Amino acid sequence: MKKLIAGIALFGTFALASAQTITFDKTTFDYGTVKPSSDGIRFFTVTNTGDKPLILSNVKASCGCTTPEFSQDPIMPGKSAKIKVGYNTAINGGFNKMIEVFSNDPVNSRSVIYIKGNVDANAPEPKPLTPEELKAKEKADKAEAKAAAKAAKKAAKTAAK
Repeated sequence: MKKLIAGIALFGTFALASAQTITFDKTTFDYGTVKPSSDGIRFFTVTNTGDKPLILSNVKASCGCTTPEFSQDPIMPGKSAKIKVGYNTAINGGFNKMIEVFSNDPVNSRSVIYIKGNVDANAPEPKPLTPEELKAKEKADKAEAKAAAKAAKKAAKTAAK
């Protein structure tokens, strides 16, 4: 009987260790202070740090002023996808909105990401980025996503032990 229980426990450990795992490049996107009717679209990067396909089943915003868009195509292990989030910047004042992300991750089937910021007519004009700054920003974003994926993978291995 002890061997049967030990076998079931060992099988359960392998089942959890070999699963899809959702990670985000960031869980909060701060718009800062923006002018009314400015571009309200931002992107969150979702990475599958597991070893089975990850599927986003639904992404829901906490109110109608926030509109998320996502693909239900499977995210293969080690690959990433984007969640596009739009905020209606015609609404003046501060905002802090929650977006729920539902997936087939057995541990985090419901994850929460946030957007926040302030819409103010007196906001400074956004300075356009130079080509060098754009390239540096892309490189930093990729490095940040890679570090987050590596940390999540390490955490998953530790949790499996």
